[in-house]
Amino acid sequence: MPTDTPSQAGALAGMRVLELAQIMAGPTCGMMLADLGADVIKIEKTDGGDDARGYRDPQINGVSAPFLMLNRNKRAIALDLKHPEGRAVLLRMVRDADVLIENFRKGTLEKLGLGYDVLSELNPGLIYCAISGYGRSGPAADKGGFDLIAQGFTGLMSITGEPGGPPLRTGNSIADINAGILAAVGILAAYQHKQKTGRGQIVETSLIEAGLQQLYWHAAIHFATGESPGPSGSAHVLATPYQAFPTQDGHIIIGGANEKNWERIAQVLGRPEWLEDPRYRRNSDRMRHRDTLLPEMAAILKTRPSAHWLQVFDDAGVPVGPVHSVGEALSHPQTLARGMVVEQTHPEAGPIRTIGLPIKLTETPAQYRRPSPRLGEDTRALLAEYGYDGQQIDGMVKAGVVREAR
Repeated sequence: MPTDTPSQAGALAGMRVLELAQIMAGPTCGMMLADLGADVIKIEKTDGGDDARGYRDPQINGVSAPFLMLNRNKRAIALDLKHPEGRAVLLRMVRDADVLIENFRKGTLEKLGLGYDVLSELNPGLIYCAISGYGRSGPAADKGGFDLIAQGFTGLMSITGEPGGPPLRTGNSIADINAGILAAVGILAAYQHKQKTGRGQIVETSLIEAGLQQLYWHAAIHFATGESPGPSGSAHVLATPYQAFPTQDGHIIIGGANEKNWERIAQVLGRPEWLEDPRYRRNSDRMRHRDTLLPEMAAILKTRPSAHWLQVFDDAGVPVGPVHSVGEALSHPQTLARGMVVEQTHPEAGPIRTIGLPIKLTETPAQYRRPSPRLGEDTRALLAEYGYDGQQIDGMVKAGVVREAR
């Protein structure tokens, strides 16, 4: 394991993680741990590796941009787990690992003789993190899952879009990304337990649980009323005015989430009489009369450009913001000031940019040590690290048990 100097050591320096995961949820988890200092070893199949490597549109000099986004700070070995010798390599690696992350369908590793029961016998301190579509228990436990399916199953698609419109997925892979974050939280909790007791455990989450967690406000409505909220466009389900509004040249977001902000909004729009109007006096009143309030606001807002409204609302202390494109968001000075765009150089893709770690630590900040690895980039070095000599490694390469980077 590489030795970190005190000034470079991340919060998780000394943690070794084996990542047997691909596409998004598992790699998101692994990258967060790696950014925080863990030694994350990405174990990929010899035939093509992580399926995200095959996402060739878009690509940067022939390298998958989606793969580059989610796999920095990791070392990589390409290993055939269907081969007995390949399984033996993994078992050797498990002996001193702290964490193993996998997002296979339930039972896949068990069929290979690599389930938690086997691995925990070798390493009682192993934290085994399983990310699946539906979880490892319940009537749907054996089903495979994808982000889109999870969004439909959990009701997220029923609340996304405009009222009266068809069900829509969120613009991002929210279940996948959140599952990766939840897995990282679970791993850190289990790691703290391991520090106290020396014992590992299974950490588990799923895409449906990651999707259901996003329903806090909507579930509150359902549990209180028995009704299932539908889509509300950009509007909030519990407060108004709190949504996007058209202006003369675009859209802005106005956040009237409390009474003080509502008072300021009415003053900025030149409608102080709204404050005494029984239809709009309290949030509950405004929610009941959205059909009259929102068009009145929109009519005023359309008379001036976005820049004007952003300035006057901001000056009045009203939460307000632009509706950015992705490119505008990623190039905004605030985004850059927060270190949310990371620049690296990849040996094949050349200069690349990725999203930074959204967690800031003052004593042990994130370190961006290396870009996403080529398939099998560290195969030989890792095998040597685990005690295999050059002749043994050559034999495994020739037999297809492992694969080296070109």
